[in-house]
This record gives sequence, C-alpha cells and structure tokens, in this order.
Amino acid sequence: MTMRDRRFVAVHRDGPLDRESHAILALWAADCAEKVLHFFKKASDDLRPKRAIETGRAWAVGKVKTGVAMKASLAAHAAARSVKEPSAIAAARAAGQAVATAHFADHCMGALLYALKIRKLSGQPVGRELKLQTSKLPLRLRRMVRDGVVSRLRKLGVKSVEKF
Repeated sequence: MTMRDRRFVAVHRDGPLDRESHAILALWAADCAEKVLHFFKKASDDLRPKRAIETGRAWAVGKVKTGVAMKASLAAHAAARSVKEPSAIAAARAAGQAVATAHFADHCMGALLYALKIRKLSGQPVGRELKLQTSKLPLRLRRMVRDGVVSRLRKLGVKSVEKF
C-alpha cells in the first residue's frame, strides 16, 4: 500500500490539512480539469466529466457530501473508458481526479497530471503549465502540490518535468 503524503491528509483523518485548504485544492483541481474539458467534448457529448467538475465545486462549498463526489468521480472515469482519443480520456480522468479531491486531497494532483499529459500529447511543454497552474494556489499549498506532482512523475520514471 502506498503511503499518502501526510500534508494532504485532512484534519478529520488526523492530518494537518484544514477544511479551508482542502476546499481550495478541490476548487483549484476543478479549474485544472475544466481547462482541458474541451478535449473530451470534442470526442463525446457525455456530460459526466462536466458534472463531475460541477460536483467537485459544490463539495468545496459544502453543498454535497463526499459520497456524492465519489460517485461523480466514478462516473467521470467511466466516461473516460467510453472514448478512444487519448486527450479525451485524459480530460475525463482529470475531471474524475478533481472531484475525488473531496475524498482525499492528494487527488487534486491527478487533475493537474492529466492536464499535463494532454499538453505532452499535443507536443507542448509541460514545465511552464505546471508552474502556471501551481502559481494559482496560495503559497501555503503551492509548494506541496508542486513537490507532490514532481514526486509522482519521478515514481513513473520521469527525471524531468519536460520529459513527461
């Protein structure tokens, strides 16, 4: 079993991440996923990834429970399996990861990683996008997200963000 980065563990699970920071990460992840949603929309008229992003935002402001968010995550990942285009798959998975942030905050990084994957598939540099997206976070969260993304890439055998 993989150990979670303790900085992403919510207070209610005996971690250091307060509810406000958790909500900020969920909203930020929704923004990351929404930025690439058009790649999915080009391939399908399935609304599950869009609804997942909306549900993640609703969770962040206390309008839905975590269980609802988890169902939306599963639905977005099912939508990803319904398409063939790699960028569309990654966009739906970004939405699924974004809403799953409600369950565990470290899923926020999945939304960004799938968005970076789309940039890579498009032949665009990913380092600048990583810096741009993480710069939208408050300083207290920025470094842990950037470090977490780089760490996950290293675990995949990627030595440099640009080689991702």
